Amino acid sequence: MQRLPAWLRPHLAAIRAVAVLTVLLGLIYPLTVTGLAQVLFHGSANGSLVGGDAGSVLIGQSFTDARGVPVGKYFQSRPSAAGDGYDPTATGASNLGPEDVVDTLPGPGEPGRQSLLTRVCARSKAAGELEGVSGARPYCTPGGAGAVLKVFPGHAVSVNQPCPTVPFVATYQGLRVECGRPGVDYAAGRTVPVRGDAGAPAVPADAVTASGSGLDPHISVAYADLQALRVARERGIALERVRTLVAEHTAGRVLGFIGEPAVNVLELNLALDRS
Repeated sequence: MQRLPAWLRPHLAAIRAVAVLTVLLGLIYPLTVTGLAQVLFHGSANGSLVGGDAGSVLIGQSFTDARGVPVGKYFQSRPSAAGDGYDPTATGASNLGPEDVVDTLPGPGEPGRQSLLTRVCARSKAAGELEGVSGARPYCTPGGAGAVLKVFPGHAVSVNQPCPTVPFVATYQGLRVECGRPGVDYAAGRTVPVRGDAGAPAVPADAVTASGSGLDPHISVAYADLQALRVARERGIALERVRTLVAEHTAGRVLGFIGEPAVNVLELNLALDRS
């Protein structure tokens, strides 16, 4: 057999290598891994779906009505910053830090923007009203906005309370406090968060902050305990029965020491429906 030209042999070797690797890594390996996953981890391999099309135990979801109002008979998930909420295609956090305390007030043609502090305050107020407890938190106004002043030489402004809202304090260190006016630049003022006299919050932190992924399907045991009375009342069942279901759907720490116990909201709500 006549030997191939020297310039052609490397090209043929490359083509053979591509063909062999394509078959091994593009066909045999994926089919083998997929087959093993379906046999050994069938539920996880198919998205850990539960309750038919109810959802996945790996991704949080809202339990609200068409208007976005929480449905009283269900445990509520923690907030989400992923898209419009729990959107796997837009997973992520708000990327707002603890120094984000000043709102951009809405005005003509301007939608405005809530600071992280005001978001936390508003969520805490809403959760407190839903559960029948105080939603007060340090550095929050009674109306659910960040209690933050911009202080100038002759006056101070409650920048997160748009006019004609009455400021949460009338004076600060002898200065008259005004409500915030949309469109006015208060950047030159000194930023002063006001702690107020609120004690330890009754609403847990995971009820007012989103997770890093925005998809967390769990809530803390403390948040589940806070909601148990409402769920029992709305469903007309014994509180102890609800607490038993919470305990049954509480996962412990990973490896016994990593993280905190957490409650899977979807599994818990499905168990409530079945009961």
